[in-house]
This record gives sequence, structure tokens and C-alpha cells, in this order.
Amino acid sequence: MAFTNEQLERYSRHIILKEVGAKGQKKLLNAKVLIIGAGGLGAPVAMYLAAAGIGTIGIADADEVDLSNLQRQIIHATKDVGKPKVESAKETMEAMNPDVTVKTYHTFVTSENIMDLIKDYDFIIDGTDNFPAKFLINDACVMAKKPFSHAGIIRFQGQLMTYVPGEGPCYRCVFKNPPPKDAVPTCKQAGVIGAMGGVIGSLQAMEAIKYILGKGDLLTGYLLTYDALKMEFRKIKLPSNTHNCAVCGDHPTITELIDYEQAECDGVHL
Repeated sequence: MAFTNEQLERYSRHIILKEVGAKGQKKLLNAKVLIIGAGGLGAPVAMYLAAAGIGTIGIADADEVDLSNLQRQIIHATKDVGKPKVESAKETMEAMNPDVTVKTYHTFVTSENIMDLIKDYDFIIDGTDNFPAKFLINDACVMAKKPFSHAGIIRFQGQLMTYVPGEGPCYRCVFKNPPPKDAVPTCKQAGVIGAMGGVIGSLQAMEAIKYILGKGDLLTGYLLTYDALKMEFRKIKLPSNTHNCAVCGDHPTITELIDYEQAECDGVHL
């Protein structure tokens, strides 16, 4: 494909990077990324991926925009209150970059539809707001051999990790099973500083872009944590032995997807 003059100008700051160049920008334009969750994490991810020229971006979320969302979910505006989040997000992304095709899925992601949702995408973003969804996304991506970025935020803290099939532990390798109901406070109960979504969500977008470009070191095998009050990042090496994992191990015991009980939070921090 040949770039138009408008595209050469739009992506000029990418194209002059030796790690990207014209070839890399074409990779981005041909890539497909699915964002599950259009909230505090999914909002900045969606905006940066659209700006970067990811050719096809899917966004799945069953909720409508609420006034309390606007403190952190920057893809939505006051005029969007009451509108499906996926439609609000699509309008913002298309206004930012008409090169991007945005596919919306105004639905809950469940064990019955997730495999169909993720099948056509190159990379998955977990921007969900509850433990059951996070374990479901992990298990589906492992079974479908799809790379994905997990993240979580609460109060002034955040974390993220990246899973690439065959290259490191999955989310369940690290956290095993969802915690008991009410064992961990939700963001509605504990609060979250709005900019935290921007910090961690932007890092998720970066992981997706690096994966597509095939450049740099991904957070495979590591958990990156961020404490905003201390302004401290920590990169924690995760156990490399995945043989006994219930879903990605040598003899998996989880072979069917499970819908755990739902609980609310913007990508809960574990």
C-alpha cells in the first residue's frame, strides 16, 4: 500500500523513527486490536491506538456513560452521558483518525461469545473492571493462542503484564483463581485517581504497538507495578515455570471457559 500525502504527514513522527519507519507504520495500519472495556483503562488505550493508526480497533463494553465515569474515562464527554460507551468511544476515535475502522460490541463479554469476539484480532487489551472478566479473558486468550495485555488500577496504584503464547506465564499462573467475593474493595468503594488510568492505559497501548512492530522488550514474564504517591515503578520478575498452570500448563485442568460471579472495579489492582 502507498501512503497518501495526508498519511505521510499524520504519521511523520512515527515514520522517522528507525524502529517504525514506513514498513512499521504499514504494520500498524494492517493490525487489528480488540479492547475489552471502554472505561478508565480502555479509554486512553483506544485513543492512543487510534492516533497511532491501528487499522482495525474493536471495542467491547455493555455499559452506558455515567457522570461518575468522566473523572477518568477521557474518551467520553459530558454530552455522552447515557450513551453506550462503545458508541461514544467510536465517535471520539473516528473524529481523531478517519483511517481507523472501529468495530463496536455493545454486549457483556461471556464464556459464550468471547472466542468469537477475539478470533479475528492480533492483540487483546484487558481493560475490564472486574476479576471474573480478567480470568475469562486470560483463559480464552490462552486457549485461542492470542497475546494480550492485562492491567489493573485502584487508589494511587496500578499494575500490568503482557502474555504472549509460549513466551511466559499467563495471568492465572500468577494469581491462580479469583478472590472470594468482597475480599478486595472495588474502585467504587476505595476510589481511584483519574490520571492512573492514563498512566497504565498508555502503557498497555505501548505494549500492543511494540508487539505489532516486533520491537523492544514486552512485559512477558514480568509484572510492572506503579505507586503514584511514591512515584515508583517496580518491574517484578514472575516465575518462569508454567508447567503446572491450570490453563496454560502441560496438563491443563481448565479446558472450558468459566463465567465467575461479577463484581465492579476499574481493572482491580491485585
